[in-house]
Amino acid sequence: MVEAVLIDLFSLPANLQNNIQGLLHNILETIEKCSSIRAPCVYVMCCQRQGSERKDEQEFLFPALRGFQSLNRRLEVICAQTTAAALYTIKKRLDEKDLSIIKVILPTIRKDLMKVYIDHLFTAVYQFEFEDLQVVCDCESLQISEPQHEGQTLPSQDVALIQSEIQMYLESLPSLKGELTILRSSLIPDDIFLHGFTTRTGGISYIPTLSSCNLFSSCKRRDPQVVVKENLRRLANAAGFNPEAFHRVKIDHANAVCIMGKTEPDNYDGIVTNQKGVTLAAPGADCIPVLFADPVRKACGAAHSGWKGTLLGVSMATVNAMVSEYGCNMKDILVVLGPSVGPCCYKLPHESAKEFHRIDPKCVRLFDSANPYIDIRRATRILLERGGILPENIQDDSITDQNQNITFCTACHPDKFYSHFRDGTNFGTQIGFISIKD
Repeated sequence: MVEAVLIDLFSLPANLQNNIQGLLHNILETIEKCSSIRAPCVYVMCCQRQGSERKDEQEFLFPALRGFQSLNRRLEVICAQTTAAALYTIKKRLDEKDLSIIKVILPTIRKDLMKVYIDHLFTAVYQFEFEDLQVVCDCESLQISEPQHEGQTLPSQDVALIQSEIQMYLESLPSLKGELTILRSSLIPDDIFLHGFTTRTGGISYIPTLSSCNLFSSCKRRDPQVVVKENLRRLANAAGFNPEAFHRVKIDHANAVCIMGKTEPDNYDGIVTNQKGVTLAAPGADCIPVLFADPVRKACGAAHSGWKGTLLGVSMATVNAMVSEYGCNMKDILVVLGPSVGPCCYKLPHESAKEFHRIDPKCVRLFDSANPYIDIRRATRILLERGGILPENIQDDSITDQNQNITFCTACHPDKFYSHFRDGTNFGTQIGFISIKD
C-alpha cells in the first residue's frame, strides 16, 4: 500500500507554468479516483522561480486544491531552488510520519535524474514506485517529454553535477543540537597524535535517534551515506584531519586486524598503522571504541570491541599487530577505552555471561539471574593487562580523577551519546579516531 505520493513539477516547461493550477487539479483528481492509493500523504515538488516575491508559493497553488477535502489536510507543496533541497525537505516529512512506501509521479525525462537523487538521499529502508506524469493524467497538455529508452543511464558528468548539488546543499545546513564536541584523553600525547571520541552533537542528522552527528549509515537506517559523509567532513574540519585519508574498521564482531598498507581483509574489528596523516576510526554505540598509541615507535591503532569481540580478544589482537608489524614494545603502548555501555545498564543472557565470569567474577553482577549485568570494560582491561599492557597505560572508567573520565556510559547519557541498547534498531553511531601527526 502506497503511503505517500510525490508529484514532481520541478521542471515544467514555460507553457505549462501558467496552467499549473489546472495541472495539479488533474493530477489530484486522478489520485483521488485511484483505488490503489487510499488517502496517502501528497507532496508537490516545485521550483521556486528566481525573481519571484519572497512569499510562500503555497498561496499561489492552493486554489488548485479546493474541492479535494479528503486530500487537503495531507497535501503539502514544497518549493525550493534545487531538486536536492526540495527532495531532502520531503524526506524530512516522510521521516516525521515514519513513511517508507512512496509513489513518484513525474515527467519521463526526469525519471533517471530522480533515481540518482533518491539513490543518494535515501537508503534501502524506503521503497519507491515510479509513474509517468503523462500516463497518470489523461490531459493532452501533460505530454511533457518524449520517453527515454528503458534502462538508459545518465552520463557520468550529470551524476557528478547531482552529487555536487547535494553536497553543497548539505554543507549549507545548520548544525543541530549544539556545537560539535570531541572528547580527548590526557593519556595520549597530543604533540604526536591527533585523537578523540565524538559525541552526538554538531551534525545534520535530524531523525531523533540519529541526531545529530551520526557517523554510520546502513541499509537498515534512515540516515543516508551522504549525510554521514557531511557529518564526517564537519568532524574532520573541527578535529584537523583529512577526511579523504580516513579508514574505519569493517565490523565483524570478531578479532581480525587490518594492517594499513597490506591486503585489506573483508571484515575486521581492529586496524593499525605507522603512516602519518592517516586517520583510523572505530565506531561505537554501546560497543567500546578503543584507541591505541605508541609514542616511542610512533604507531597507532583503533578497535571496535563489543561483547563478542571482547571475549575473542580483539584489543590484544590489535596490540599484537602493533608489536609484530612495527616493533612496538608492549610497555610503551597506551590504550584508551571510549564511551560505551556501562555495567550499570548492560545485560546479557546467562550463557554469555558465563564467559565473562570465567575472565573474572567481578565482570558480572547478579550472575545467577537470567540476564546478568556485564562489565565489558573491566574484561577488556583484564585481558590487556594479562597480555602485557601496563595498568597505568590503560584509561577507562576506573580513572580516579573523574574530571579526566571520558569512558561514559552511552545508555545513561542520551543527550551526549547514541545507544543501540537504549534506542533500538534505528540507532546512531559515534566513533573513536586517531592518527599520527605530520
